Amino acid sequence: MERPNTVSGLVAKRDELVKYRERLEADIRALVCDIDHLEAAIRIFDPEDTPEARMRYAALHRAPKGQSTRFILSSLREASGPLTSRQLADLWCVDRGLVAKPSTVSMLRKRMGATLKVLHNKGVVQQSGYIDGWIGWCLPSPDVASTRSALPHIGVR
Repeated sequence: MERPNTVSGLVAKRDELVKYRERLEADIRALVCDIDHLEAAIRIFDPEDTPEARMRYAALHRAPKGQSTRFILSSLREASGPLTSRQLADLWCVDRGLVAKPSTVSMLRKRMGATLKVLHNKGVVQQSGYIDGWIGWCLPSPDVASTRSALPHIGVR
């Protein structure tokens, strides 16, 4: 049984979707161009705040192995309450004498968050609610820490 109306309808719908995709691709090209122009304007006003500069900064200020883990654990030990990855990033900037630009703090916050997740998976730190929309982190209570002795050593150097 042949259905010419069905086939022609499907072909028409396919043609419509192809045209829609082409319009979206043109919009994407225009957005990429706008982003490039904005990044060029940012470089005029702040040459240090570009994606390339942030990557160079990340490479230049890479912490030696285990240093961020030691920093986080000592900061949590000294803290009177839970700390967020944002607070830890700010403390890192103060401790290292870094300028706490938004791009710097954002990159450091992501580093601190990644380290906290690793420590959490090992049972070394625990989440403690939210502070201003950020996850609060603290060291486990002593009764939890005693049960953690069966866990492997975290290998901080």
